[in-house]
Amino acid sequence: MKIIGLAGWSGAGKTTLLQRLIPQLAAQGLRVSTVKHAHHNFDVDVPGKDSWLHRKAGAFEVLVASSRRWALMHELRSDAEPPLDELLRKLSPADLVIVEGFKAGSHPKIEVYRQANGKPLLYPGDPAIVGIASDIELETRLPLASLDDAAAVAKLALAAARPIADVLAAAARGEK
Repeated sequence: MKIIGLAGWSGAGKTTLLQRLIPQLAAQGLRVSTVKHAHHNFDVDVPGKDSWLHRKAGAFEVLVASSRRWALMHELRSDAEPPLDELLRKLSPADLVIVEGFKAGSHPKIEVYRQANGKPLLYPGDPAIVGIASDIELETRLPLASLDDAAAVAKLALAAARPIADVLAAAARGEK
């Protein structure tokens, strides 16, 4: 299993890019999983449905299963947000894990940069940035791909991805 991240400011187009990357990679026969960092309160189940009622009643974990999919929800209550390395250990095997968000993480990341955001680049301030997908030409020593070229970004992602075992080992040693 390998890992690559997509990091950037809100509104840069990370989710849109990811929606275009997954089919590109899957067409190459790769099994792709994703980890998405969300902010504060978010819901994956519908208010009023049984799983929601179980969680609201105080269940620590709620597993919902059907003939098509299953999902496990884990309520943190007052526990701290788990770090990315802990979440990665919960994933089933895949060829590539793409992490959206977790921009402070030490895993390799492609910066998603959109000029209209008016925000500065994360690179070079983040040494884990290994490439940039942008809507403008940039002067950089890093590999650069157009946000509109999902095939080029997929190629960049595959070239820059690192084995998850290496990322987890570095996290266990406390390395950034």
